[in-house]
This record gives sequence, C-alpha cells and structure tokens, in this order.
Amino acid sequence: MERRYGGVGRCKCSFWFAVAHDILGVLIMMVGVFGGLVIHDLFIYAGAIVIFFSLIWWVFWYSGNIDVPPEELEDDVGLMKSKKQGLSRVVRRVSDRLSSGIRNSLRRNGRSAGEGPAGVNRPSASRQLPSAEVTLSTICDSVPPLLVSSPRERDAVNMNE
Repeated sequence: MERRYGGVGRCKCSFWFAVAHDILGVLIMMVGVFGGLVIHDLFIYAGAIVIFFSLIWWVFWYSGNIDVPPEELEDDVGLMKSKKQGLSRVVRRVSDRLSSGIRNSLRRNGRSAGEGPAGVNRPSASRQLPSAEVTLSTICDSVPPLLVSSPRERDAVNMNE
C-alpha cells in the first residue's frame, strides 16, 4: 500500500528552502528598489540572484515529489516482465552482434585503438616524428630595402618576396 503525503509532499526541506529564498530575494530586491540607497543596483541584482537560487530548490522539491509506479521502476538486470522481455532481448542481441562485429573487424585488420581509420598511425606524444627543417616566415622576417646595406642582401630580400 502506497503512503500518502499531505501538504507539501515528501521533500518538505526543499520546499521551505525554496520559499525562504523567494522571500529573502524579494526583500533584498525591494530594498534596492525602494530603499533610496546609492548602491541600489547591487541590491536589485543580489535579490534576483537569490531568487534564481530558489529555482534550484523548487526543482529539487518537484522532482522529489514525482510518483512513479513500482512496475515502471524495474530495471533490465533481471526484473523485467516476460511481455517486454522478447523485444528487449532482440534489441540487446542485435546491439551485441553489431558492436562485437565492429570490434572483431578492427582486430582482424591489425589496427589498434591508436590508429586512424585508414590504418595510419596518429601522432602521439610518445612517438617522435622525423625531424625536418622548416622555415617560418613572418612579417617581421622581411627586411625593408632601406635597412639592407649591400646589394647582395638587397637581391636576397627581393628574391624572397
């Protein structure tokens, strides 16, 4: 037999925290609106934030009072009813076959989890790539022609551009 909760429901603590945050938030906000203080906007924003926090308590209260029939609380560990067992067993079998087929095909091709889709290894922190000299050119690397002292350097700068 199911126990009935009167009044505010099962989560009385969350309910009263939500109500207290609402009242406190409204009071702080009204001090900001009607208080005539220099920092009135601080009180208005603080009141709005406190009211926002009350929404969290309202969600806790609401979700704690949701009634779910016991037959819907059964999980798939072995407590399922026989009428639903046929379809879920078929879906489970198809899913297992699909995932094991993909896993086995990756093993047959000799690829591991660290390899890409075409069998090419992805670079990782532990592997060293072959070193190659790479020159980077930026705006700062180009020397203006006025600062170049010899004609040979001037020709080298013009060839790079």
